[in-house]
Amino acid sequence: MITTIEVLRRWSRQQHDVGKRIGLVPTMGALHDGHLSLVNAAQQSCDATLVSIFVNPTQFAPNEDFHRYPRPLENDLRLLQTVGKELPEVFVPNVEEMYPPGFDVTVNVGRISQPFEGRVRPTHFNGVATIVLKLFLASGADVAFFGQKDFQQVCVVRKMVADFNVPIEIVVCPIVREPDGLAMSSRNRYLSAAQRKQAVVLSQSLSIAEAMIVDEKIDDAEVIRRKIRKQIETAPDMRIDYIAIADPETLQELTTIESTKPEIVILIAAQIGTTRLIDNRLIRI
Repeated sequence: MITTIEVLRRWSRQQHDVGKRIGLVPTMGALHDGHLSLVNAAQQSCDATLVSIFVNPTQFAPNEDFHRYPRPLENDLRLLQTVGKELPEVFVPNVEEMYPPGFDVTVNVGRISQPFEGRVRPTHFNGVATIVLKLFLASGADVAFFGQKDFQQVCVVRKMVADFNVPIEIVVCPIVREPDGLAMSSRNRYLSAAQRKQAVVLSQSLSIAEAMIVDEKIDDAEVIRRKIRKQIETAPDMRIDYIAIADPETLQELTTIESTKPEIVILIAAQIGTTRLIDNRLIRI
C-alpha cells in the first residue's frame, strides 16, 4: 500500500521504465462489485493496475455526509485481493498528503458541470475535478476507469482532460446492479430495509421510460419525464431532485427525442431519508 505522492511517482516510473501501461481506478473506498468491475477492466487492458482510495473532502458541501462516509479500509483491501490474477497496487493518502497546508488552487469546471448535480451540489464538481486531476498527475496513469453510474462526473472528467490536454485515456464501464436492478453504490448501506425496497423504483422508472422510447416510439420528453415522476412517486418516502432527458455528450436537455440522434441519456436523482441516490440509462434510439 502506498500512502505518499513521492512513493507513488516512484512506483509509476518503475512501471513505465519496463514498458508497462498503467490503469487507474479512482475510488472513495467502501468498495462493492461495481468498483471491482472497474478493477477487472483495468487488469484486462493494462499491465499494471492502481486503485486509489481517498474520501475527498472538497467534493462534499458542509451539509453533506463527509464525516460519516463509510471508510472500511481493511475490508476494501481484502476485496481487492479477490480480483483478477494479480494484486493491484493501492494508493491510500490522507487529506494532508493531497491538500497540504496552503493549498488553494482548484479546478473551476465550466458549463457541463452546471445542470442536474451542479444545481443541487454547486461546489461538487470543482472538488471532483481537482482531486481527479491531482490523481492523474501523481499516478502518471495511461488509462483511467470510471463507472457510468456517475454519468455527469464522467462528462466533467472528459471535458477537463480535453481542455487541459491531459495525456490519459478515459474508459467508462457499465453500471453494475443488484439482482433487483438497484444501481450499486457505497451509499446503499445507509438504507433501512424499507428504504432499500423503495429504492428499486429508480431503475424501474428507467426501464419504463426506455420502453416508451424504444417500443412505443414516444418522442415527447415531457411526457416521458411525467411517467418517470409518477413511477418514482409510488415510493412514498422518495423525494425527487431532478429527472433529466439529455444529449449524452453535451448534457443539453431535450424537449423532443429525435431519431437522428444515436443515443440519449436519462438521469435521475432522489433522496430517501438522509440518503441521496442517482441513476441513469443510456438509450439507443
